[in-house]
Formats: sequence, C-alpha cells, structure tokens
Amino acid sequence: MKVLVVDDHALVRDALRGVLGELRAELRGGAGVVEAANWRQAAQEIARHPDVDLVLLDLGLPDRDGLEVLAELRERHPATSVVVLSGRQDRESVARALELGASGFIPKSAPREVMLSAFNLILAGGMYIPPEILAHRAGERGAARPGTAGADPALTERQLEVLALLMQGKSNKAICRALDLAEPTVKNHVTAILRALKATNRTEAVVAARALGLGPRTG
Repeated sequence: MKVLVVDDHALVRDALRGVLGELRAELRGGAGVVEAANWRQAAQEIARHPDVDLVLLDLGLPDRDGLEVLAELRERHPATSVVVLSGRQDRESVARALELGASGFIPKSAPREVMLSAFNLILAGGMYIPPEILAHRAGERGAARPGTAGADPALTERQLEVLALLMQGKSNKAICRALDLAEPTVKNHVTAILRALKATNRTEAVVAARALGLGPRTG
C-alpha cells in the first residue's frame, strides 16, 4: 500500500509518517509513504507513483484550494481514496469534503490515538466523521423534520454518543469506559444503532451515517 501525504508543514508530514508507521500489520508489511508540500508537487508524485492507494490531503495548500484538489482527485483517480486532514473543522468544510467524495475528515487537532482509529476504520472500508459534527447534524435534521417516521434514523441522545465513539473506531469496552456504562447496555445501544441505520456491522453503520446528511450526495 502506498500513501501520499500532501501538507505544506514538514512537522505535520513527519508526524503523519509516524502515525502511519503504527498502523495495523498489513500496512507495516508493505506501506510506502510519499510526501508533497503543495499541489504542484502532489501532482508530480501522483504521476510518478500511479499506484498510490490513499491521499491524506490538507485543505490549506499554498498554491491551490484543497477542496478543488479533492474534487479533481476524485474525478481523475476514482480508485484512490482521499482523506482530508485539516486544521479547518467547521461543519461546512466537513460536509463539503464528504460531498466531494472524501473517505473521511480528520481534524489536525485530533489526538494520535484518534487518528490511528480513524485510519484503521477508513482502511477497513468505513468513513470517519468528527463525532461532534455527526452529533450536531443528527440533532439538526431531527429538529427540522419532527414526526417523520422512517425518514431519518431515530436515535436517542445516548445512542448518538455511542455512535460518535463508533465513528472513532472504539471497541465496546472502550465505549463502556468513556461513557461509564455496563457492557450489556453498550451492546444494546450498538444493536439499536445498527437497526436504525439498517446496517449489519459497524463498518456499514459508519457508511450509513450518510443518512444523517454527511455522506456524498448522489443523483
């Protein structure tokens, strides 16, 4: 697997290289990390390495708007996953990045362990969305469409908290510790979340969170 890190800060690129080095065994067995400080260098590296599997993209590039770069990458290289990693984490930027086809949006302020969980989730086929954004949009959509059966997942406030931790790749035991809940209670909440999102596993639940208005829009 080959990863392209596009960020104009050398310290950030070094930190990401370290995080990627801690990922699960299949990455450590054959991963290559390529770096670029701007879009011009990134385009050159993509031409030089057409086998890039994953692009970690900063939105604040010095020579081009990051969202424009994201749209171009998804159009020209649809088989390559793009994850936005940015200091910008407002709701509009997150929603727009996901609409353009990003596989996830990771704030640069996220702790190292959160980044690791997010990368593992994305590599497993899921989508990482900042939990505070997920919770806000869920509440926003619920308030906008009261009494509409089946239009949106009907999740309680506690279930939204559990879902937010699922989005971080947390295990049931980790969720128990974070929310001070018994494991059977967490299992019940996870079951209810999967049912509400019409998902058969956690990865599908992450993808199904697009029903909250955060995923790419089609049609």
